Amino acid sequence: MQRMPGPRGFLTDQEKENLPKVSWDLIKRILGYLTPYWVKFLMVFATILLSSVLGLLPSIITGRIVDEALVGRDMALLIKLLLAALVTLTASQLVTVVTSYLNAWISQHIIFDMKNQMYGHLQRMSHAFFTSERQGDIITRMNTDVSGVSSVISGTLSNILSNLATVVTTLVALFGMNVKMAVIGVLVIPLLILPTRSAGRTRWKLLSESQAKHDELNQLINETLSVSGSMLTKLFTREKSEYDRFVKVNGEVTKLALKEQLSGRWFRLVMGIFTQLGPLLIYFAGGYLIIARGEAGLTVGTITAMVALVNRLYRPVESLLNIQVDFTRSLALFTRIFDYFDREIDIQSPPDAKTPDLHGADIRFEHVRFGYTPDVEILHDIDFTVKAGEMAAIVGPSGSGKSTIINFIPRLWDVKGGRVTIGGVDVRDFDLHYLRSQIGVVSQDTYLFNGTIRENLRYAKEEATEEELIAACKAASIHDFIIAQPDGYDTQVGNRGLKLSGGEKQRISIARVILKNPAILILDEATSALDSISESAIQDALEGLMKDRTSIVIAHRLSTIMAADKILALSDGVIAQSGRHEELLQQGGVYQKLFETQFGRMLNQDEE
Repeated sequence: MQRMPGPRGFLTDQEKENLPKVSWDLIKRILGYLTPYWVKFLMVFATILLSSVLGLLPSIITGRIVDEALVGRDMALLIKLLLAALVTLTASQLVTVVTSYLNAWISQHIIFDMKNQMYGHLQRMSHAFFTSERQGDIITRMNTDVSGVSSVISGTLSNILSNLATVVTTLVALFGMNVKMAVIGVLVIPLLILPTRSAGRTRWKLLSESQAKHDELNQLINETLSVSGSMLTKLFTREKSEYDRFVKVNGEVTKLALKEQLSGRWFRLVMGIFTQLGPLLIYFAGGYLIIARGEAGLTVGTITAMVALVNRLYRPVESLLNIQVDFTRSLALFTRIFDYFDREIDIQSPPDAKTPDLHGADIRFEHVRFGYTPDVEILHDIDFTVKAGEMAAIVGPSGSGKSTIINFIPRLWDVKGGRVTIGGVDVRDFDLHYLRSQIGVVSQDTYLFNGTIRENLRYAKEEATEEELIAACKAASIHDFIIAQPDGYDTQVGNRGLKLSGGEKQRISIARVILKNPAILILDEATSALDSISESAIQDALEGLMKDRTSIVIAHRLSTIMAADKILALSDGVIAQSGRHEELLQQGGVYQKLFETQFGRMLNQDEE
């Protein structure tokens, strides 16, 4: 489970271990996203500076209220000064609203740009990326990390500028009033900050322990109250033990939460004392200078104004002390995003990509070698030809590499040695979009998007007419099922098509490929989820679909294999035998063993 970042001022152990390497190239790359919006960013800086200056005025006006209006007993001046304070406070808030709007506008537009860039980049990544990268990590980079840029722009960056502006303008005002009192006021600030950081460390330690226990509790809930987990709990009668485990962990979470809350109360108590102690020290110093030393130019109003200004310094100074932590987290966020952007797109169209007509083209594997890792080769010297209009069946034990072979044709993977050609052209020389648009694939693991049947069908041909949809579904023997549903073609299929049976999903998948009308057809155990009756119903449709098309089929059904023009028997990463069904049976060897152990058993089941 991904750890949440720690509170301000503290890095988690994981963050400390993965500190980003700061370089000018990284900074320039980050600033590159701000460059298109530099005018609005200058406006943000201007509004921050204006807000800081306006924020000084109420404190300065308070000093005048004490010295001139109250001491001088001038009611008219008091009203004027109070109105002036109200106007400056209102103006400051309005400027803050403008700053917030500009910050939000810039950050959201940068997120828009980065999400578009990220999605487009990930779409072009090869199939290998998605088989090795965890889906949760991809979603986190796409959503959480990119969205986190908003807090960097509107939070970290703006806060740094705002705090710097506040500190500088406040110090100028303080030293402009009285140098001695300003020095005393600045020396008081550590008394307010040090307890905060000490208490913060204690709370952070408790928060880390509490987060770990919350993770454990959430994991327990996810595992035991999910559909599969709750079923397993019931079948093995583990309700009592799981309940006891939940009570134990929940009790530990409660104890840690109580400690954290009590720690916060003591912290607020200490801070309340120090917050009052700081102004008391300033009043004492000011009183001493006025009463004992007769400090000229120092008035009660000046002391009052300086107390307010010193209090104004506390939060900005504390935040600036945490710049390193904020800066580190911001760089780490961009580093994670750039890590994906820098992943090489290893399968893409060449500069001079070709788009020849693939109808009536042979498929040729020429001494193909492949391994998912450099040190382990799983396919060795795969060499065969599927002539135009032929249907070739690939058979072999589970895990022998059948699906890997067919994945070379649409370039989901690229070969490590040899080449795959269509019509004499290496598939790596094709325009990738064109190549895949000419190939129809029906896989064993049928995937449907969470939408309607109509939307899933039109994924193959967006502009398909109603008549074309119906014709494709009739050919796949799924039309009658669809119209029997209350919503017909607008029936929701659910997440990954879970509202449909395996056979229904597969027939919709076949209808989708029929609608695509490809030049080359690949069936990866396309009828594996169908019973014998359903398979028989769509066998004619598949044969019609394969007519005059070069087709490669991975099948466990004997009927499909016997209809093949050529059977390729795969064993130990090589094509051990090649020929028609009768020929291979006469030869004996790998195919005969497969027939006796796998296909023969299926034949007996069909006869029964």
